[in-house]
Amino acid sequence: MSSLLIKNIETLVTMDDQRRELQHTNLFIKDGFIHAIGALRDMPAKADQELDLSGHIVFPGFVNTHHHFYQTLTRAVPKAQNANLFNWLVTLYPIWARMTPEDIRVSTQTALAELALSGCTTASDHLYLFPNGSSLDDEILAAGEVGLRLHASRGSMSLGESAGGLPPDSVVDREEDILLDSQRLIETYHDPNPGSMLQIVLAPCSPFSVTSELMRQSAALAREYGVHLHTHLAETKDEEDFCIERFGHRPVAYMQEVDWIGEDVWFAHSVHVNEAEIQLYADTGCGVAHCPSSNMRLASGIAPILHMLTQGVKVGLGVDGSASNDSSHLLGEARQAMLLARLSAGLGGASRSGEDAPPLMSARQALEIATRGGAEVLGRDDIGSLAVGKCADLFAINLNRLDYAGALHDPVAAALFCAPQTVDFNIVGGNLIVNQGTLVTVDVPGLVGRHNQAAKRLLNG
Repeated sequence: MSSLLIKNIETLVTMDDQRRELQHTNLFIKDGFIHAIGALRDMPAKADQELDLSGHIVFPGFVNTHHHFYQTLTRAVPKAQNANLFNWLVTLYPIWARMTPEDIRVSTQTALAELALSGCTTASDHLYLFPNGSSLDDEILAAGEVGLRLHASRGSMSLGESAGGLPPDSVVDREEDILLDSQRLIETYHDPNPGSMLQIVLAPCSPFSVTSELMRQSAALAREYGVHLHTHLAETKDEEDFCIERFGHRPVAYMQEVDWIGEDVWFAHSVHVNEAEIQLYADTGCGVAHCPSSNMRLASGIAPILHMLTQGVKVGLGVDGSASNDSSHLLGEARQAMLLARLSAGLGGASRSGEDAPPLMSARQALEIATRGGAEVLGRDDIGSLAVGKCADLFAINLNRLDYAGALHDPVAAALFCAPQTVDFNIVGGNLIVNQGTLVTVDVPGLVGRHNQAAKRLLNG
């Protein structure tokens, strides 16, 4: 049992149901959960530790709803720099096929280190290929050393090139093996309790890399165990054409056919969706992981996120794979989401004056997507906001930086409007993960050295 008093917070952005922004306040943490917020005189008994955050703004920990940690090993690969999704994948599949268990471990820690330094406290990762004896266990064990909450998605690919899919046969697996391993992982690792540090998700990769039967059986297995489902969907026009040609449906209608609609499902991207499909998401509780940088990088398009929000769709934020971003900076991704939504509004006529001008996404809306929105997408009611009884997950930024000079009249908005930096403090479940801008759970220089060696080996064959 341990306790932590965080005192003299300049601004506390709670993202609670009242969306409070408290000035000059304090926060008491006990056993990983928030026990009190308010005046210093109202705090409980003396804490085991104290942290003075005078001059800092504090946010709920960000929730990353879509990533591929292993892709940190293949950033900015020359032949993949100017490709759309399908060509990008075809270029990188043979490189990824060379990965080893150690590659999975080192890339996991690299991605999580970046996320931690950019305000993330909970990350969902989608690992969908397991070459050379690697497994999701490699990621899970490596992530435990970093200290962020993890939703580990057991991805899969079973539809190889010879059967009409996109991936080469060398990186696909037998469906019986996929389902058995999925069951093993759930029974071994999944923790559904409040404050959970690890949950398992079932995540066949995409409509063009798995069969309809695997989609159906994965959905049935997930619902038997009460775990969530995740996949890529409606990312590109190529995918839409593939689904119509192979299945006779647009991607969202295909999900209905294979029992992949409901509150326990969230989709990455959802760029190419129409009005009826957005309404279906809202009516059935399907979530969306919005990945603006990746969608821009691969020229996939602009997801209609602001419209989804107005229709009541659950929307979270994802940095996506670090070979299509090529970064894991979640605070920067929130800024990108805000700016891309504004560009989309501009293309729709937001420059018009008057009541008919489309609305612009605000900084606070983007921050809400990164916090409350992400928690809702992952099915978590214990994270995403700062309130009594919630997990003590938060990050802090020192406002007395050159980066924020002249912007302190609205420090909440300044966190996005001004160029995002690394955070000064990151706390997960009451544990200090980043202290004064330094990740304290991992040797970062040593990690970078190992990671660069692995990346060089993969690219050189």
